[in-house]
Amino acid sequence: MVHQTMATSSTSASNASSKISPMTSTLLRLLWTALIVGTLAACSTPPAPSRSAPLPGAVAVPGDTGPLPPPLSQPKSRWVPVRWAELPGFADDALHEAWNAWIKSCERPAPPFAALCGEVRRLSIATPDEQRAWLVARLQPYRVEAADGNPDGLLTAYYEPLVDAARQPGNGYTVPLYRPPAGLGARRPWYTRQQIDTLPEAQAQLAGRAIAWLRDPVEAMVLHIQGSGRLRINEADGSVTMVRVAYAGTNDHPYQSVGRWLLDQGATRDATWPGIRAWLAANPQRTNELLWSNPRYVFFREEPLSGLDAEFGPRGAQGVPLTPGRSIAVDRQSIPYGTPVWLASSGPQVQLNRLVLAQDTGSAILGAVRADFFTGWGAEAGDIAGRLKQNLRLWALWPK
Repeated sequence: MVHQTMATSSTSASNASSKISPMTSTLLRLLWTALIVGTLAACSTPPAPSRSAPLPGAVAVPGDTGPLPPPLSQPKSRWVPVRWAELPGFADDALHEAWNAWIKSCERPAPPFAALCGEVRRLSIATPDEQRAWLVARLQPYRVEAADGNPDGLLTAYYEPLVDAARQPGNGYTVPLYRPPAGLGARRPWYTRQQIDTLPEAQAQLAGRAIAWLRDPVEAMVLHIQGSGRLRINEADGSVTMVRVAYAGTNDHPYQSVGRWLLDQGATRDATWPGIRAWLAANPQRTNELLWSNPRYVFFREEPLSGLDAEFGPRGAQGVPLTPGRSIAVDRQSIPYGTPVWLASSGPQVQLNRLVLAQDTGSAILGAVRADFFTGWGAEAGDIAGRLKQNLRLWALWPK
C-alpha cells in the first residue's frame, strides 16, 4: 500500500461502528487513553528533552556482552550499533503482539531474515522473557541516524477509513472509486484529478470501472490519501457487504496536501480534517477547487473482507497484511522492508516504546528517521492517527 500522510480526524463516513478484533480494540483503547492523558499533561508540562544516549541508570541486558560490530550504512541513513539497554522500555513491551506482525513478515521475508523465520514461528508461543532472550542472542540493535548523526525524526500515523458505499450511483451516492483504467500504462502521467472529473475522454476510459460509489467527495479524498479503506456496501438486493478497497496504482501526478493549499491561500489556520471540513461547510462552492489542488488520483482494487482478513489491515508495500499498532511505514532507503524495529516516541500526545515491523511505505514518508504508525481501521483509529505527530527515535534490529 502506498499512502500519503496528513493530519486527519475521523471522516463522517466512519460514524457507524465496525467489527474490530479484541487485539485492535484493546490497542485503540490504550492509545486513546494515552492521547487524552497526554493532551492534558501537555497543557502544563513541556515535552521531555530528546536523548542521544541510554537513560541514566539503564540496567545492562543479560546476554548483551562482547564487542560491538562496526556501523552499517544505508542509502539514506547511518546505523550505529548500541547495547540493548539503550532501547527505552525493552523490558516491558508485550512482545507477543509484535510477533503476530513478524510472522506476517515471514510470509515474504527479506533475505537477511529468512533463516530466522522458523525460529520466529516456534517462538510465537514462548514467554516474553524467552522472546526477549532470543532477540538479544540473535539480533544486534543499531540506532538509526541521518548522515549528519541526528537520531531524531518524526512519527505520524495512518489508518483504514470505514465508509458507507453503494454498488450503483443514485440516492446520494455520486462519487466513484475506480479500478485502474485499461490505458493507464500507455499515458504517463495520466489525467489529473480535475481532468478525470471533467474531461469526457478521461471519463470514457473509466466507464464501467467503478468499484462502488460514495456520498462525499471529501471521503473519497481521505481514501485516496490513506491508500486503502473498508467499504460497507449497500447491495441492490438490500444486503450489506463488507469489502476492502486496496491501493492499485495512481495517475503518476505528485501528491499535494489540500491542507497546505488552504494555508497557502490564507483561508484557514487549521489544516486538520476538522478545520478543512469547517472551511468546506462555510465555502461549499469551492469544494472542487480544494480537491483539484491535489492532482494525484488513486485507483483501487476490491478485496474480500471476512475471517482472518478482517483481523488485519491491508497489504503493505512488503506484500504482507499490516498489524494494528505493530506495523510501520518507512523510507525503504533508510530501513529495508521486513526489518524489526524498536520504536520510541515521546511527545505531547502519547508515549510509545515497542517492537514494530517495517512493512509499508508512503510518498510522504521520506528520510532517515521517519515512520508512519498503522493504528487500525474505523473512526477511533482515525482520531488517533489524526492526533499523532511527534518526535521519534528508531533502532533497526539486524541479524548478528
